[in-house]
Amino acid sequence: MLLEGFHAVKHALRFGARVHPLLTTNLSDAVELAESHAPDLVEAFKQATEVDRAEFVKQVGKTHPTGVAGFAARPELPFDRNAPIVLLDNPRNLGNFGAAIRVAAGLDAGGVISTGDVDPWHPNVLRGSAGLHFALPVARAGSLDFAGELIAFDADGDLLTGPIPDDAVLAFGSERHGLSGEVRAKATRIVRLPMRDKVSSYNLTTSVAMGLYHWAIHRAS
Repeated sequence: MLLEGFHAVKHALRFGARVHPLLTTNLSDAVELAESHAPDLVEAFKQATEVDRAEFVKQVGKTHPTGVAGFAARPELPFDRNAPIVLLDNPRNLGNFGAAIRVAAGLDAGGVISTGDVDPWHPNVLRGSAGLHFALPVARAGSLDFAGELIAFDADGDLLTGPIPDDAVLAFGSERHGLSGEVRAKATRIVRLPMRDKVSSYNLTTSVAMGLYHWAIHRAS
């Protein structure tokens, strides 16, 4: 998998990926970035291969402002049923898809699965997650039959209150089309997030963040 930019490479390395080759157009700049933003990875960035801009573009396909890129194998990570799994129902915006994975990683979700025809490991999704695909399992949903609750988020649902079970699956629809009929039919309950009157919706990443934060804050209390 192509890792575009310093932060994508940084996260992949932190979560155990073997990044090879690790390329940079300026080795001293890459090491300086590591010293300021990832001191735990300075030695790894010292091993990067310095190439000229033409060779970088040849291997990566484009330039990058940080002059850093790398390649790593897709990890095989087990889903954790001690934390909610995020189900993205037919997501269409690849950047938002990736950002939702980034939020899920930050809030220590059990994994992210998706329905629809967008590859959850598409390069643009991976770019949006800043390499945090390597921090938790990310895959297409094999089915919608889950052990535990399937809690679907929709503006027409009941207000979300109380704790969310650790083994729940939290479903979020696409920003344009919302939840599919199949997910609605399979849902144990349909809930909504607090929202000011006359505001129509949150974007996907915000909804995922709010849902997982609700789980985290109630779990900690």
